[in-house]
Amino acid sequence: MATRTLVLGAGIVGSAAVWDLVRRGHSVTVADADGEAADSVAREFGATAGRVDVADESALIDLIDGFDAVVSAVPYRFGLGVATAAIRAGAHYVDFGGNPTVVASQAELHEDAVEAGVLVVPDCGLAPGLANVMAEYLIATTPGHPRSVQMRVGALPRVPVGTLGYQLAFSPAGLVNEYAEPCEVIEDGVYRTVDPLTRFEDVAWEGWGPLEAFSTAGGTSTMCVVHEGSVDDLEYKTLRFPGHGRIFAAIRELGLFDETGDPSPRSVLLEALERTLPRSDDDLVLVRVWIETDEATRILEIEDVHDGRFSALARTTAFPATALVDLVTRREILETGVHTMHRAVDGPALFEALEPVGIIVAERT
Repeated sequence: MATRTLVLGAGIVGSAAVWDLVRRGHSVTVADADGEAADSVAREFGATAGRVDVADESALIDLIDGFDAVVSAVPYRFGLGVATAAIRAGAHYVDFGGNPTVVASQAELHEDAVEAGVLVVPDCGLAPGLANVMAEYLIATTPGHPRSVQMRVGALPRVPVGTLGYQLAFSPAGLVNEYAEPCEVIEDGVYRTVDPLTRFEDVAWEGWGPLEAFSTAGGTSTMCVVHEGSVDDLEYKTLRFPGHGRIFAAIRELGLFDETGDPSPRSVLLEALERTLPRSDDDLVLVRVWIETDEATRILEIEDVHDGRFSALARTTAFPATALVDLVTRREILETGVHTMHRAVDGPALFEALEPVGIIVAERT
């Protein structure tokens, strides 16, 4: 009997998740508050459509009942409620995370998930998600004491657009959240936070550079808590075309990330970004993760582009989660409880599961 998997959210990432799960042989239902959007995705990819308001807990539990797994592609503010509903319905659960406060609240469901016999995995996208699995794999397999573990990840237009060199792939609210919240790092073996939009560096990348990198929130997932004291330095930075980060740093200094007032400066900023930034699927995702130990330096990289069906960002966000769901429901992963992605799956299993969709993790010198 085919695994029954529910995808919540019929947007860009949810659509890609539906496609990959159907390709993997799952019986898929896609549900959204917008019933027409769910119908459209279901018709296109051979799934069943549903309609649900994820804020309605009882309706959500009723919908999830009978499914083996849930992929949540709804905004992170619903993460705790949807994870709770999945546990109560006895279904495995993954989402794309990105907000440390929400992930911490989901972690408190650990004992409930163990009792229900299900695995709950937040932070299952690109970063947090795949990039952290790459980093964890390097830590586990590289000889010597880990002196430095670094992650650089960017979702970019293939050709820089406008002064910001950027185009919208998802909601601008997610972008500004990464630029507004504290960034978790390890320095000299100690956990701490640093300001976003700081620590700029130039990055060379053959074929795509020059680029810049700077601190943003959420990308380390729970790695800084897990590895405090065992790794000297650990940090995540976002890649952008040069100039982008300092423009947003100036916007932040001017107080335009402030959420107080009516309308709030942030709401005005978000409306302006939504209205003025171009949208295109012709994008590029770059990932570079490396480790330096007493004995070796190793580098893992990903370069991914639009495949003619889905944007690179949709692919590299959705497919790590759907690959994990497939491994869990085929019982290749038997863990239960709440674990972020880098603690739920080892690198080789995930990397192999991503190869059929063309996402290749390559080791470089």
